[in-house]
Amino acid sequence: MAMQFERQNGILIVRVDGRLDAFGANELNVRIRDALHDDDRALLLDLASCQYLSSGGIRVFLAYQREMQRRQGGFALAGVQEYPEKVLDIAGFTCVFGIYPSVDAAMKELSRFLPGGEPGAGPHRQDLSRNNVTFTEAAGLAAGASLHIIGDLNNVLYSRITEHDIRLRRFSEIEYSLGLGALGVSVADAMPVLGEMITLHGSMVWLPTDGHNTPDFLTPQDPDRGDVLVYTGFAATLRGSFSEYLTVTCGDEPLTLTGLYRLIFTHAKKRPGGFSGIVAVALLGIVDGIASTGVKRSPVRANAPADGSSIMSPPNLSEWVATDTRYTYTGDTLVSFGIGIDLSSDLSAFDSADVSALSYINPANRGDQEMYLHNHGVVFRNVPYDDTRDLNSQIRTIVSEGEFLDMRHLLDSTRIRRAKAGIAYIQSIEREL
Repeated sequence: MAMQFERQNGILIVRVDGRLDAFGANELNVRIRDALHDDDRALLLDLASCQYLSSGGIRVFLAYQREMQRRQGGFALAGVQEYPEKVLDIAGFTCVFGIYPSVDAAMKELSRFLPGGEPGAGPHRQDLSRNNVTFTEAAGLAAGASLHIIGDLNNVLYSRITEHDIRLRRFSEIEYSLGLGALGVSVADAMPVLGEMITLHGSMVWLPTDGHNTPDFLTPQDPDRGDVLVYTGFAATLRGSFSEYLTVTCGDEPLTLTGLYRLIFTHAKKRPGGFSGIVAVALLGIVDGIASTGVKRSPVRANAPADGSSIMSPPNLSEWVATDTRYTYTGDTLVSFGIGIDLSSDLSAFDSADVSALSYINPANRGDQEMYLHNHGVVFRNVPYDDTRDLNSQIRTIVSEGEFLDMRHLLDSTRIRRAKAGIAYIQSIEREL
């Protein structure tokens, strides 16, 4: 049995050629599962070249019909041949599935399940189009926000972290944060494996620098308990609420993180009351391709380069930093937290030392020189995308129940095709050295 997969107008079409027996049904199930993206809401099976059908195939049809219903989407069969139609009839399923004479007829029906309708009216809402992107602003909380910085970024860049620099935090104290951290039984246990980390609503995900390149995570039932703590040598934590929530849906071309922040900065400069130049962004989206980087060694004093130079300097870079510019995880769900600095804005509201404590030059980023971005993200699979739900509650559900795949420091070239983002406009920076 052969299969062909394509997407037309937002509908995943699977063309089946041959016998859909028990063996073929297992293969079909695996192939669809691998091809289905988290934002797919319409699945069409073209059976015009399928001559045989058994109960195994029907079970696969039922499974994906239920999956599409779970996503509030649609499932259809098209071009069903004589023998498969008899099998469906005798098994009592002709009235269960949507069966259409042609692909075009099925697509017309399935199109009603696709996103694209106008969002409901709400206060402070406006629609803007930017480069095939729909940018919808929803009302949020008006209160300003701050960033709390733990540690000194230069200690990371020059591998100077000591036990004295490590801070311990409960999970509840760093709801949205990124930086360098670890879990362990003690400071001495955590320090050799300090790596890139992100915290999201009581969950901590990090990439241990133990040589295995495999992220680890923990979601405690009670984030206020002090039995297990996060050890961090550097962290930037959001204090306060998101001011706005923005929904972004791309057209034919995906949007890079650079492009997303450019939209945010352009919008921010038009807001009443002005823009101080720094935002914190929590994002839930569908990936068109992740490009990543990350430290490979714990930047503690014992590992410092002998010449005293930065771990980002050319002689040290390959030993210290892993970079992957290939685009991976297309169609999967990304939950990320990041900081954006608009270098073209007036940043005089902040102490220049505080701004420097947030940023550094990453040689792997070759994006817009008028902005600095720092984003960490976690990848999940089999999470139906829904931009109508509350962002915080949806992130909380995903990190607790989603199928965890990976965690990375995101390069600015990472691409998304749709996302919902919470935007916090930073008014002050607090430092804890």
